[in-house]
Order: sequence, then C-alpha cells, then structure tokens
Amino acid sequence: MKNTLTFAAFALAVLLVLFFLSSKRKAPFIPLDDLHKNVTTNAACAECHASGKQAPLKQNHPPKEQCLICHVLKKT
Repeated sequence: MKNTLTFAAFALAVLLVLFFLSSKRKAPFIPLDDLHKNVTTNAACAECHASGKQAPLKQNHPPKEQCLICHVLKKT
C-alpha cells in the first residue's frame, strides 16, 4: 500500500510540474492591424500563413489548422 501511495504522489507531482511548465508559454497575439482585424476563422489565417504564401509558418509550428485555439486578437 505504501508503494502505491508513493507512486501516486510521484505521478501527481510530475503532472503538476508539466502543467505549470506548459501554462507559462503563451502564443503570440494576432496583431490588431488592418490585415488581421477581421480574422475569425482558421481559413482566414491560411490565406497568408499557409506554405508558399507571403508569411508561411515554420516547420515546427504545432497543428496549423487550429490557429484560433492558441492565438487571440490583441485588445486595444
């Protein structure tokens, strides 16, 4: 029983550390400019940020079809 409690405490500690590490990194805001002020869909982002467009995303960027989950429009 003691080993089970020790393992559970260790697992909880690892999960808490991972949670706090991941919550510190925030995605950049969507700029509040004429190009971005009406962005409301992921498809709108892809018009400029898809591969081969004027501002493509880096290769190591997370899933590229879920922009608005991480990025939000900057408030004034």
